[in-house]
Amino acid sequence: MALRTHRGLIHHSWRSEHRSRRNQRRVATGALIALLTFFFAGATPTVCAAAEEEDETAKVAKQLQNPVAALITAPFQSNFEWGGGPHSGGFKYTLNFQPVIPISLTDDWNLISRTIAPVVYQDDVVPRSAQGGMGDIVQSLFLSPAAPGPAGLIWGVGPVFLLPTTTTRFLGAEKFGVGPTAVLLRQDGGWTYGILANHLVSIGGTSRTSDVNATFLQPFVSYTTKTHTSFVLNTESTYDWENSKWTIPLIATVSQILKIRGQLLSLQLGPKLYVEGPTSAPDWGIRFATVFLFPLHK
Repeated sequence: MALRTHRGLIHHSWRSEHRSRRNQRRVATGALIALLTFFFAGATPTVCAAAEEEDETAKVAKQLQNPVAALITAPFQSNFEWGGGPHSGGFKYTLNFQPVIPISLTDDWNLISRTIAPVVYQDDVVPRSAQGGMGDIVQSLFLSPAAPGPAGLIWGVGPVFLLPTTTTRFLGAEKFGVGPTAVLLRQDGGWTYGILANHLVSIGGTSRTSDVNATFLQPFVSYTTKTHTSFVLNTESTYDWENSKWTIPLIATVSQILKIRGQLLSLQLGPKLYVEGPTSAPDWGIRFATVFLFPLHK
């Protein structure tokens, strides 16, 4: 009797242990299914979000090469130049703040505001002296279609203004000026090529500086890779009609779009080489820029 009772207890214990293990397996299987469901449910939006972010960055990289794109930018462009002045021993540093603000007028037309506000320091450009302060502001307004035209051409036209904001003598023309400006470009795959031009004529200002009658030409070509790196070659040439002189710097830059703490920005670096200019023009220089990017979401 005692043996039968003992065997019954052993059998009951085995059945209880077996049932317990089976319940544990069910709980573990359920937990694993729940974990996998949570992981893949969370991973799918993450992958989609990463893909959307990649698409946005690629779009911004392309827009950045378009002077009249619907993209708000806030560039801080540093230009270091050596060899200027009558004795070719001068140094000049120019920090250009160049905000670009697109304004939607209608579904079909945009107004693009482009401002160049320079802060300048120069040493021995004017012999045996140094100057520092604000230069003259150049303000351009482009009326541009919201979508590319025939053959993918992108264009904009409008007025350009020269404002005598110079705070120190020798840092600007100290003249009011006005004239036309235009841009024409095409984008094909990773390539962007075109030209920006304006012509300024002074209509007022101080009498102690020469009149302004100048044509500005900026042909440009760039290639943007799938990693959002852009290689840019351009000139920023000016013809001074008053003195019949060209100033022609060749500029080659490399830029990379990054995202830091959620903020899109572009870092740009490259050399400048002056191939033509008056006696006081620099010989060479370096350009470095940080451009803060603010895409417009429609």
